[in-house]
Amino acid sequence: MSLAFKTGAPRDYRLTTAEILYRLPDHPNLLQSFIWQDVDIAPRYPVLNKFLDFWRREIEGDLHSVRVASVELGRRGRLRHADTLLRIH
Repeated sequence: MSLAFKTGAPRDYRLTTAEILYRLPDHPNLLQSFIWQDVDIAPRYPVLNKFLDFWRREIEGDLHSVRVASVELGRRGRLRHADTLLRIH
């Protein structure tokens, strides 16, 4: 979790999740996935960008794409009933 959030962050911090797709040099035809989650400020996402800079510098996996989703912190959850229940053996 970000240090800024722990020390009393402003209200515009959001829970941010990023799905990072990447390729490793030894398997260039295989697309792999990494899920990253932290609190960050939308729409600039400085914490995520810092992590992606670290990735480019230190990790051998070439980035293919990054998909980002975020939601307000402290937002009340919605309760919905399931329309369908499936069981798989």
